[in-house]
Amino acid sequence: MQQQGLGYGLRFHDRCVCTLWLGLLVSWSAAQADNVDASGKCAEWDLTANTLSGQKRPDVLDANGFVIGSILVEPGSIFDLENPKEDGFLYRTANKLHIETRQNVIQQQLLFAEGEDFSKRLVDESERLLRGNRYLKDASVELVPTDDCVVDVKVHTVDTWTLSPKFTFSRSGGANSSDIGVKEMNLLGTGIFLEALYTTDVDRSSKLLKYVDRNVGDSWYELKLLYENSDDGYSTGIDFGKPFFALDATDSHGFSYYDNDRIDSYYDLGDVAGEFRHRTKAYQFYRGWSTGVVDDWVRRVTVGLAYDSHLFSASDSLQFADSPLPQDRQLFYPFVGIEWLQNDFDTTTNTDQIGRTEDRFLGTRFTARLGRSRTELGSDRDAWLLNAGAQTSFAETDTRRVTLDGNMGTRIESGGLQDFVLEGTVKYYKRQSDKRLFFASASGLYGHELDADRIMELGGDTGLRGYPLRYQAGDKRALFSVEQRFYTNWYPFRLFYVGAAAFFDVGRTWGAGGAETTDLGWLKDAGVGLRLGNSRSGQGGVIHIDLAFPLDGTNDIDSVQFLVSTRKSF
Repeated sequence: MQQQGLGYGLRFHDRCVCTLWLGLLVSWSAAQADNVDASGKCAEWDLTANTLSGQKRPDVLDANGFVIGSILVEPGSIFDLENPKEDGFLYRTANKLHIETRQNVIQQQLLFAEGEDFSKRLVDESERLLRGNRYLKDASVELVPTDDCVVDVKVHTVDTWTLSPKFTFSRSGGANSSDIGVKEMNLLGTGIFLEALYTTDVDRSSKLLKYVDRNVGDSWYELKLLYENSDDGYSTGIDFGKPFFALDATDSHGFSYYDNDRIDSYYDLGDVAGEFRHRTKAYQFYRGWSTGVVDDWVRRVTVGLAYDSHLFSASDSLQFADSPLPQDRQLFYPFVGIEWLQNDFDTTTNTDQIGRTEDRFLGTRFTARLGRSRTELGSDRDAWLLNAGAQTSFAETDTRRVTLDGNMGTRIESGGLQDFVLEGTVKYYKRQSDKRLFFASASGLYGHELDADRIMELGGDTGLRGYPLRYQAGDKRALFSVEQRFYTNWYPFRLFYVGAAAFFDVGRTWGAGGAETTDLGWLKDAGVGLRLGNSRSGQGGVIHIDLAFPLDGTNDIDSVQFLVSTRKSF
């Protein structure tokens, strides 16, 4: 009986072991089957959709654990000589004379690396960072998946012509401005910006030197240097630090210093009505922290210490010796700032640019900063300093979009609001076809107890295109504009995309405006213009050539305003 019992116990034990091994075998087989399925999914990924720019991102890459394999950076020159339309003597010569952006400059700005898990969000953001450089016309990432859930990456970029012996002329609001000098936006292919310029406009003539390196020593530190010697003063500035360079950046720190001396003017009906000398000195130190992207939101906190001084005195002009002087201000204060930013972007074309990939922010962003100045710390007053801003966008359909942007700033001192400014802008885009777009905008500004040096002006250089520059001034302003935009395939000499616009503006200012100003009520204008999309030059932007016709105003202004300028958008 004992032997039988022992035999029965052994048989029971053997059955348990066999069952355990069988369970492990089934689990292992299922895991292998899952691996095969995953590998199959990797292998079956659509190779025809492997270019990311402007296309729907294949979620299978994130969902099935792809890993980044090799990264190949392929900088492109200005002209594509494989395109028969660009395989000419002038284009080949331009490519030979141009120094291409170095591979390490592009590689340093990528937010992903070999061996890391693939993230389409980081690929999208890397494209945006690269396209944000003025020395690049475009940037795209191509994915080449392999059989083992590894995806190789190719980064393609297209350079712009960045060395500009600069001789430019612009005219707006009946006033001319010009620049003579040299500008290099990609020094020896390193991404460094260097400019030596003589510029003259309605305010002053200046000799300017400027240096900008956005990636000091292949890092994310930025260095900006400025020196300007003008016929009415000077400017010097330095800005060094590490910004929140990406959505997942977790820290930011740096400092800035700025010193400026110049003559500022009051305007009425486009003519100088008063002058005063304005000396500004400011510096700040800051440090910021962030949790990166969490549930598609970025939250950041920044603390720092700032100094802001404005001193005013009479100008040397006897004609304006009795001009009213703003009150001096000297503020030294600690501050804290917050930022909430939603990760929501897309790309488009033929909206605010012509023939170029445009990155659009579609989400919501909120910023705020609060500082406290006290006389015990060296300020000339006790005050709270508050600034806040908000931005959002929404679309009713794929062809309609509305963007909202608002900002507020003020000082709270002596129990009331001082230098309070509230402004907002609404923009409406209606896509009618690939070549036509209707655009409308409305902007408003409300000021209360403004500092006398803060002058809100409206004229040919600030949106009311049919009138002289700085034609009206006040502490309140409103402007409405509508445009019918036209885009064409015309690409003369493979240098400029050509577009056109018909527009109508109406606006006004009212309230206090520094010196005595004339209130003419609502002013209207209409006009037509040519748009040249500057696609090959690092200058970028859109060249505007406009004819604008004032429909109101005084009889002594020109019946036609001719405007030439380079702007950031259509």
